[in-house]
Amino acid sequence: MTATGEDHVTARGGPWWWGRRRSAVFDVSLAVVSALECGLEGIPFARDAGIPVVAGMVFGLLAGSVLLVRRRWPIAVVLVSIAITPAQMGFLMGVVGLYTLAACELPRRIIGSLAGMSLVGTLIVTFVKTQQDMVRGDLDLGDWFVPFAAITMSLGFTAPPVLLGLYVGARRRLMESLRERADSLERELQLLAERAEERAEWARNEERTRIAREMHDVVAHRVSLMVVHAAALQAVARKDPEKAVKNAALVGDMGRQALTELREMLGVLRSGGEERRVSAASVPLAAVGVAAAAAASRAADDEGPCLAELEELVGQSAAAGMVVALSVEGDVRSYAPEVEQTAFRVVQEALTNVHKHAAGAKTYVRLAHRVSEIAMQVENEPPEEAASSARLPSGGNGLVGMKERVSALGGVFVSGPTDAGGFRVSAVIPAS
Repeated sequence: MTATGEDHVTARGGPWWWGRRRSAVFDVSLAVVSALECGLEGIPFARDAGIPVVAGMVFGLLAGSVLLVRRRWPIAVVLVSIAITPAQMGFLMGVVGLYTLAACELPRRIIGSLAGMSLVGTLIVTFVKTQQDMVRGDLDLGDWFVPFAAITMSLGFTAPPVLLGLYVGARRRLMESLRERADSLERELQLLAERAEERAEWARNEERTRIAREMHDVVAHRVSLMVVHAAALQAVARKDPEKAVKNAALVGDMGRQALTELREMLGVLRSGGEERRVSAASVPLAAVGVAAAAAASRAADDEGPCLAELEELVGQSAAAGMVVALSVEGDVRSYAPEVEQTAFRVVQEALTNVHKHAAGAKTYVRLAHRVSEIAMQVENEPPEEAASSARLPSGGNGLVGMKERVSALGGVFVSGPTDAGGFRVSAVIPAS
C-alpha cells in the first residue's frame, strides 16, 4: 500500500501557517527582498512628499514586509500593494501578491476584482508618471507613447502573475484530486481483496464440508455393512460354514466397493490440487474463490450413484440381515444427476443409521415419483430387545449431511422418532 495521502500529511512540519519549513524560508526571503525594495523606493517618495527620509524608509520597510503573510492573507497583501502603488513602491509585492491570490482557492469574482483594482492603479500611476516625464522633457516622444506605456506596464505587471497563479492553482487542485482518487482506489482495492479472501475462505469451507459429506456417505455405509457381516460371520463360522463363506465374500465386495469410491474421490481431489499448485503463482487473489468453486463443480460433475442402484443398495442391507422392503410409486423417470445422487445418499444414510442404532428392526423404504418432485421415506420399527447389536460408533453427522444435501437443492428434509418407537427419515426434492 503506497498511502500517498498519509505521506502527504506527514510531510507537513513548518512553523505557524506554513506547511513546510522550505516554504517558510522562501516567504521570509521574499519578504526581506520586498522590504529592502520598498525601503529604497521610500527615499524618493519621502523627498517628493516632503517628509523625512528616515520616515519614508521605515514606511517602505513596514509595507514591504507585509509579503511575509502572503499565504495566510493574500487579499491583505494585494490591498497593501494597491495602496502603496501611488508612492511608486512595492512592485515585487504586487506581482507576488497577485500570483498568490490567483493560486488560492478563492472565488473568481474576488480574484477578478482585486486584479482589476491593481490593473487600474498601475495604469493610472504609470500614465501620470510618464506624462510628468514628458512634460519635464525626460522623454521626447509622441503623444501616443503615454497611453501605450501605461497600458503596457499595467498589463505587464498584472496579467502574467494572475494567469500563472490560476494555472498553478488549477494544477495543484488537480494533483490533490488525483491523490484523493488514488487513495480511494487503493482503499477500494484493499476492500475487494479482503472480500475476495472471504469468498475464497467460504468456498474452501463449502468444499471441505462437501468432501466430508461425501466421505461420510461412502465410508459409513460400506463399513457399517462390513461390520454387520463380520459380526454375522463370527456367529456362524462354526455352525454354518457355507453361510460364513458367503458373508466373507460380501465383506470383500463391500471393502472393494468402498476402496473404489474412495480412490475415485481422492483422484478428483489430487488432480484439483495439482492444478491449483501450478496456477497459484499466477492467479490473482480475486480468482481464488472462482478456482475453488470450479474444483467443487468438477467433483460434483463426476458420475455418482443414481436411483437405478437403489434396489442393489436395499439388497445389500437385506443380505446383511436387515428385514427391509422397497416400494416405488409413480412412473419411473430420470432426473438431474445431483437430484438422483442426493436421493440415493439420503436412503443410503438412513439405512446406515438403521444398521447402527436399530439392528434387526424391520425397515420400509418408499420412493414416490411425482409430477414436479421426488419423495423418499425410510422408516424402521423399534428393534427387538433380543436382537444383537453390532455396536457401531456414530459420528453424529449423518442427519446433518442429509439435511444439507436436500436443502441445497431447495427441498425439504424431516427426521424424528415415530409414535411406535421407531425412526423416520423423509425428504422431498424438486425434480428440476
